[in-house]
Amino acid sequence: MEWLNRWKDERLAWYARLGLKTERLRLKRHPNKELAHYAKDAYDIEYEFPFGWKELEGIHNRTDYDLSRHQRHSGKDLSYFDDATGRRYVPYIIETSAGVDRTFLTCLIDAYSEEEVRGEKRVVLKLHPFIAPMKAGIFPLVRRDGMPEIARKIEKELRPHMPVFYDESGSIGRRYRRQDEAGTPFGITVDSQTLKDETVTVRDRDTMEQERVKISCLAQVLLSRLGS
Repeated sequence: MEWLNRWKDERLAWYARLGLKTERLRLKRHPNKELAHYAKDAYDIEYEFPFGWKELEGIHNRTDYDLSRHQRHSGKDLSYFDDATGRRYVPYIIETSAGVDRTFLTCLIDAYSEEEVRGEKRVVLKLHPFIAPMKAGIFPLVRRDGMPEIARKIEKELRPHMPVFYDESGSIGRRYRRQDEAGTPFGITVDSQTLKDETVTVRDRDTMEQERVKISCLAQVLLSRLGS
């Protein structure tokens, strides 16, 4: 039971690290009458989808059912000898069963958001930076005055550390919106101020707040915010 409880806590924490809202997660215990014949105890991690609470993952204490059956039919000794206690036993199995497709769907549902900004609808995918496909978009404000060359240099310097996306097409607002929809956590803009002091604007996807950051410190700043 100690290990069942440990896995329950660890699996809930894993979903939280993916950025899922903890208020939409819960543990549901299986009633004794619904337990599988091999199980001593069982829980489901459930998520509150738009269509209701549904199972995300199962966590079962399968007792020694699996190994004892293998042992019986194979004729092989699958017991474990504990040197500390001098006792031999067939281990219990704690099974966690999760699906990639369901977890991926959950992350998308949890992250998808529609907001109104200055009279326009903003669609933003608020993926945790840990799982966002692109970590930063890099934009020269205009395609002149050496800004694209500086932006390309920043792209080259950041790419060994993280996936980044270069975009110089359309207005800066439209470029921000495209990356918001793709879930990119940060936007980096090279502008006229960059030409004077070698700083760029770093825009946060979720808050849309901006700050000036030295190009020389850019990789360190982004990596710290990405948690790596």
